[in-house]
Amino acid sequence: MRSELLRLGAAVILAALAACRTTPAPVLVPSGPWAERKPVLQAQDHFAFRGRVAVAAAGNGFNANLRWTQSGERAHVSLEGPLGIGGVQISASGEDLEVVTANGEHISRDAAQNDLRARLGFDVPFASLRYWVRGVPDPAEAAEETLDEAQQRLSGLVQQGWHIQYLVYMQATGEALPARMTLERESVRVRLLVDGWQP
Repeated sequence: MRSELLRLGAAVILAALAACRTTPAPVLVPSGPWAERKPVLQAQDHFAFRGRVAVAAAGNGFNANLRWTQSGERAHVSLEGPLGIGGVQISASGEDLEVVTANGEHISRDAAQNDLRARLGFDVPFASLRYWVRGVPDPAEAAEETLDEAQQRLSGLVQQGWHIQYLVYMQATGEALPARMTLERESVRVRLLVDGWQP
């Protein structure tokens, strides 16, 4: 009787273990050839993401939390971090640039550009950055692309003097989008980690 109970218990345990298979990690399958996907990604002008950024420029550096919302041509960027970055809100569209500081001061155009340069240590290429964060070149500028042939997505990009490396992608909104990237130009190095994408 005892041996039957032991056999029955063992059978139940084995059945339970068989039912509890570990879910495999999702595989980022390319959704089509790069030549087809690139213009689609470049045309997407409504999206948002949150993440973290680490900047090293001219011997100085800082880390900050980042939120980016793209609405048509206009980018709304929020930076929260140390070294005077905390609470800065940025709105950029073409030549139109506005910064709202942590104390509520509104700064526009050239003064806003100067303020950001002083805070960050470099001029932010907002017009192109909205494309780079999506893993595509700015269609308005010449670019050198390094393509991951197997995955049909960029592993590297050179544009406007910036060298961009795409290190990790994540599945988001039906597409493999950058999750970790670095941007370098002269003495500036920017590391961007995306925690989540929204359509």
